[in-house]
Amino acid sequence: MIETTVSDLRKHLQRYLARVAHGEEVRITRRGRIIARVVGCDDSATEAREALAVLRAKTVVGDVTSPIAEDWSADAPS
Repeated sequence: MIETTVSDLRKHLQRYLARVAHGEEVRITRRGRIIARVVGCDDSATEAREALAVLRAKTVVGDVTSPIAEDWSADAPS
């Protein structure tokens, strides 16, 4: 968490926004009292891509249409 004044935020807005984009929270003060918080927004598309990347690393995708070397039957008891 970062705490800054309104005037400093105005001077260095791009720097603070970059830090927010990297997950930090900025609290803005006026006369020593916190008046606002700036936090990053949830990006569901990015979260979905990250979740798929994790699954992709754990999964093996093979050829599901070619015959396999083993004989099997859908009616066989397990």
